[in-house]
Amino acid sequence: MFDFVADERNEPKFNPRMTRVKMLTDEPINEGTRFAATSHSMRRDVEMVIEFTAYHRPRLLASTTTMTNTKIHGTLTFDAHPVGTRMRWSWDIQVKGAGKAFGPVIARMGQRQEQAIWAGLKRYLEAG
Repeated sequence: MFDFVADERNEPKFNPRMTRVKMLTDEPINEGTRFAATSHSMRRDVEMVIEFTAYHRPRLLASTTTMTNTKIHGTLTFDAHPVGTRMRWSWDIQVKGAGKAFGPVIARMGQRQEQAIWAGLKRYLEAG
């Protein structure tokens, strides 16, 4: 599961909002790996760069996602569980400029989107 999630090029398979992902750095995927991605949100395309800031296979993956006015620092942890792997995520969102006043609203929207993304991952992996 870790390797599948760590390769951001897989995200369009389980996240219908993610329309394009391109690896910007050379393989192998590791700390410092960068991806350019496009996500469709609120009737528009959002360009972003995702950079892995920590890569401790198979337990921890941390990243910074940079968009025009937003930066997201996220951490995924993977723990063995009797019926598979338990993945947990946490993140911190920083909104710059005029959108800063909407930070709490953006954070709630982002949390709902993340829950939908990870539910999509679960469905995708369980479907084989």
